[in-house]
Amino acid sequence: MRFENKVVLISGGGGGIGKAAARRFLEEGAKGVVLNSRRQEVLDAAKDELDSTGERVELFAGDASNRKTAKAFVAAATQRFGGVDVLVNSTGIFRVKPFLEETEEDFEEALNSILRPTFYVSQAAVPEMRERGGGAIVSVGSMWAIDAITTTPTSAYSAAQAGRHALTKNLAAELAKDDIRVNTVALAFVETPAYERFMSPEQARAVLDSVNAFHPLGRRGQPEDVVEAILFLASADAGWITGTTLPIDGGVLAVRNAAA
Repeated sequence: MRFENKVVLISGGGGGIGKAAARRFLEEGAKGVVLNSRRQEVLDAAKDELDSTGERVELFAGDASNRKTAKAFVAAATQRFGGVDVLVNSTGIFRVKPFLEETEEDFEEALNSILRPTFYVSQAAVPEMRERGGGAIVSVGSMWAIDAITTTPTSAYSAAQAGRHALTKNLAAELAKDDIRVNTVALAFVETPAYERFMSPEQARAVLDSVNAFHPLGRRGQPEDVVEAILFLASADAGWITGTTLPIDGGVLAVRNAAA
């Protein structure tokens, strides 16, 4: 039980990777898992699936790209379970769009769904981790923050994810003295409900089916492929790892020149 008596916060915890991670933290003995999403109905469904009693799962609906909301999210977790040990930043909307077609709304969407929640929730959680004598922050990043892929132009998304990656190194350097470790996983195509935010379920299925060969391992990822790395980086097993970005990408970045 790697997370016995630990309190875990997951932004973007209502579905996909966030929900899958919540399930594993609970299985590994977490005292409490607090999920954040903008949509209450998504959180309610996740709670029913993970812990219908609510004994170990708390929900906080709100837009964590707002600093006050992010602080309230952390405060709710502390009030319910007594502190914060682990934060997983798992928010984000992936949208493919050529650079010259990106609008102000597209750019703000990327910042609000990725970079601002990471910054503000982490900033609110760190003092609580200090009170506990340390902690771990794991962010869900992207291979698109590392390399550009010509077939999938994602300038706004990539810029926001690159900011998340940059925060990883900066926070790792600043917070090492507090025994707070900060790491990121960089993903390729992972099958989550996020794709259905901007296309129909049928279109999302067709897109995901089409990218299997893009990955050297021959298939797209599943949330379960990602969460074990998240749990490792959040656990004492990774006690001497901070400031790193770990690709969880089916081998894409290993052959990136061929992929491009």
